[in-house]
Amino acid sequence: SMSYYLRYFSCYVPLYGLFGSLVLISFCYRFLESHWFVWVTQMNHLPMDIDHEKRQDWLTMQLQATCNIEQSVFNDWFSGHLNFQIEHHLFPTMPRHNYHLVAPLVRALCDKHGVPYQMKTMWQGFADVVGSLKNSGDLWLDAYLHK
Repeated sequence: SMSYYLRYFSCYVPLYGLFGSLVLISFCYRFLESHWFVWVTQMNHLPMDIDHEKRQDWLTMQLQATCNIEQSVFNDWFSGHLNFQIEHHLFPTMPRHNYHLVAPLVRALCDKHGVPYQMKTMWQGFADVVGSLKNSGDLWLDAYLHK
């Protein structure tokens, strides 16, 4: 990690100065990236029923643990193609830009075997994250107030 920071500061201090380089790494890389990562990953996982294993086959378990966000040019770009989270769980080593090619095949397989293939809009995904944060906050408040 030290080589990363040495290279980073040697490249950006001449361009932005020490203060500008610290702002860039703190705000853009740490703050924005971490918030983006949380929204993108959690909108596919939070609302899913994954409390415990229900002795189901691997495919069904993967499909119950996640869902997809509708495909669009913006959704593909914003999520880095992780809007195809079902395909990501089924084929974790496949390059992300190919998920849209295999998605119709996975959906057809699910339809054939009666396994739910869940998809929602990005706004629904964001609403799920906010709802989950509210539920967590309510649980914390109940515990804090000793109810």
